[in-house]
Amino acid sequence: MSVETREVPPSGTQPRAVPTSDWSLSWQGVRTVTQLELRQRVRSTRWKIALVVWFVVVGLITLLTSGAVTMMFDDPSMGADGAGGTMFGVVVFFVLFLGLLVAPALTAPAINGDRAAGTLATLQATLLTPAEIVVGKLLAAWLAALAFLAASVPFIVWAFAVGGLPFWSLVSVVLVLAVVLGVVCAVGLGFSALTAKTSGSAVLTYLTVGGLSVVTLALFGLSAPLVTTTEDVRTWSAPTDYDWEDTEPPECGWTVQTQDVWHSERTWWLLAANPFVIVADAQPLADPETYESAADPLTLIQYGVRFARTGPPAEQDWCGDMWFTVDGRDTQLTSPVEEQQPSESEVWPWGLGIYVLLGAGGIVTAVRRLRIPAHRLPQGTRVA
Repeated sequence: MSVETREVPPSGTQPRAVPTSDWSLSWQGVRTVTQLELRQRVRSTRWKIALVVWFVVVGLITLLTSGAVTMMFDDPSMGADGAGGTMFGVVVFFVLFLGLLVAPALTAPAINGDRAAGTLATLQATLLTPAEIVVGKLLAAWLAALAFLAASVPFIVWAFAVGGLPFWSLVSVVLVLAVVLGVVCAVGLGFSALTAKTSGSAVLTYLTVGGLSVVTLALFGLSAPLVTTTEDVRTWSAPTDYDWEDTEPPECGWTVQTQDVWHSERTWWLLAANPFVIVADAQPLADPETYESAADPLTLIQYGVRFARTGPPAEQDWCGDMWFTVDGRDTQLTSPVEEQQPSESEVWPWGLGIYVLLGAGGIVTAVRRLRIPAHRLPQGTRVA
């Protein structure tokens, strides 16, 4: 006589249905993978040491920056455009720089490391879908990256309080930093699923981050000759026969001159993918009357990329740079040309759009590589 037995789920829970798609997602599956990943990180002594070192280094840099900018800016009336704004920008960019170094290390070994250790096959043998495994690992890595960002928030707030900046500057900068770190984690996860060795995925992720941070800026500068044309430009200047010893100021007039004109409005989009540009442009646009005297990197980069998007001015103004002497006093020549204003269109949404596409590409790649049965694996890859 045979007795049929079946497993009864615990009270208050429902048995999970067998997923029908690799892209099926459930909160229970994502949470399970996330908890497993976070528990491994919390138990890791190296992760705790890295978090403490991060806190100490950011605090030390903030303290040194505070002392340096205090020596540079002796005038306390400069406010946000002086020591405070500079301190805020330096601290934010340093946190971003460290984040771009740490985030790839959080996800580069997430999949190929588990595959080499033989633990990935255990997850794949359960009812967890490839999408749940990938999203769970990504969420755990992002939370770990946010822990490093949270350790930096006290110093960012300190620099923000010194600068007297608008509150939205603090909120926008922190939110954009969090999004950038999440995208880098997604890219690292994609390379981790694509390569067999953790060293390979780490190198590819760092190359991607370096390309976004450095190569985009280099390409923008190197492409200048490609978008420079020779054009006839109306140029305002003092008469060439003016006697600068005369006590009467010259009259500013215009002539048409043939000049090389750099059309940066055709290549500004190269800067949109730079993480430092995205963070700088996310803050509210600074006052146009004070940006020329600003020294903080956030404002300088923001106006630089906005002017690059605006393109060259329609008229060249040389009168505003000329000075003459009347009764022993230096006086600036009055210019009839209105000063060009930067574009009011934000650049950071375009950058975040590019980052979202990169992150989505990493997720799609990881899910496709975790499909069961695997149609093709790199040579030497361990299955279980």
